[in-house]
Amino acid sequence: MKVLFDTSVLVAALIDSHPQFPIAFPWLLKVKHGEINGYIGTHTLAELYAVLLSLPTQRKISTTDIWRLIQQSILSVFDVIDLTKCDYRIILQSIANYNIRGGATYDALIAQAASKAKVDKLLTFNPGHFQRLYPSLAKLIEQPV
Repeated sequence: MKVLFDTSVLVAALIDSHPQFPIAFPWLLKVKHGEINGYIGTHTLAELYAVLLSLPTQRKISTTDIWRLIQQSILSVFDVIDLTKCDYRIILQSIANYNIRGGATYDALIAQAASKAKVDKLLTFNPGHFQRLYPSLAKLIEQPV
């Protein structure tokens, strides 16, 4: 099974003090153990790095520790879907037509990566964001349980 992970799920899976860690971490383990094929978009790498550095955790994590965590837990086991200039053109035209603003722009990038990779699931803790942007992917969008 091919599963594209939204940043919200990856953050929860990587930070054991995150309230959704018990739900997200088993999904990360499924990828590590080869039970499912994990995918992320290129944008997710930068977003994951930025979010992990800005989390209000008790112990601040250094930039090198975040890089090491991403390298060992994500890049070593996930397939990364590159978006092209043409992909960006399609995304930006679509979100402009639907008057999409702000952070939903980044959800559109993730949804495009899911579409491009032809995944079986898009795993997110924010299903409504994606269903609004990509109704055609609605049947693939799932919240981890």
